[in-house]
Amino acid sequence: ENTEKPKCKSDDDCLRIIARLAPSERPLDITGHGADPKCRFFYKMSSIPPYETQFPSLNMPNVIPSAFEGVWKPTLDKWGQAMKNAVEGVAEMTALGLGLDQRTFTDAGLYGPHLLAPTASDLNKYGKKDTILAGFHSDLNFLTIHGRSRYPGLHIWARNSGKRIAVKVPPGRYLLVQAGKQLEHITGGLIKAGLHEVVVNEATTQVIEKTKSQGTRPLIRISSTFFWHLSSDYDLEPIQSLQTRAAEVRQQAGEDESEIQTYEKMKVGTQVQK
Repeated sequence: ENTEKPKCKSDDDCLRIIARLAPSERPLDITGHGADPKCRFFYKMSSIPPYETQFPSLNMPNVIPSAFEGVWKPTLDKWGQAMKNAVEGVAEMTALGLGLDQRTFTDAGLYGPHLLAPTASDLNKYGKKDTILAGFHSDLNFLTIHGRSRYPGLHIWARNSGKRIAVKVPPGRYLLVQAGKQLEHITGGLIKAGLHEVVVNEATTQVIEKTKSQGTRPLIRISSTFFWHLSSDYDLEPIQSLQTRAAEVRQQAGEDESEIQTYEKMKVGTQVQK
């Protein structure tokens, strides 16, 4: 708890994005925000590559708590594999939708250090309205997928309008997927990494009060999150046809060319460590 800090508060590009938003559409102020009040563990869902990786620290084996030795691995493997299968289906559909071979992205992520990352916030301690649970940011991986939390509070921003949108995932077997920085990089900015925050908003407080009155569940906000990565040793660079399309989209939208981000060729592991 109180370990991860939103990178945006010290990132000039991200702060410029906030400054360009209408005041009514801006995220909660992260400049005075410390570490996010959330607890999280990572469980790697990756295949060992048939080569020596240049990034061993990103591809370490899982640590299994001795108190849960009998149930930890089979439980998380089953849970993580279901999430991994779902997000890889999205990766394949994304490739087809962009006019690429279906396996373009899944082959590039065959040995990725994918992470099952259940995340919890204690709303007994952090349930006051306008509390930041996860400060404004985008994810550094390729695709992020997660299920519906019992407590709302996730906000996303529309690229075309700059509007802040409160996410509403319907009950049932639905998953939310967000683009990450690796997808933005490989498409040359055609698909932008999704900016988002998690906060205690009005809807969150309503569910808190309802849950308190029922007295049947703990006031813990859980996000069942899975981060899908490209392989650490993959050469990350824009696909030329997509980079060209990205330039056309920016021109049609009248975006300021002086603020266009460049996407240099690098190893995925280098991108993660930056």
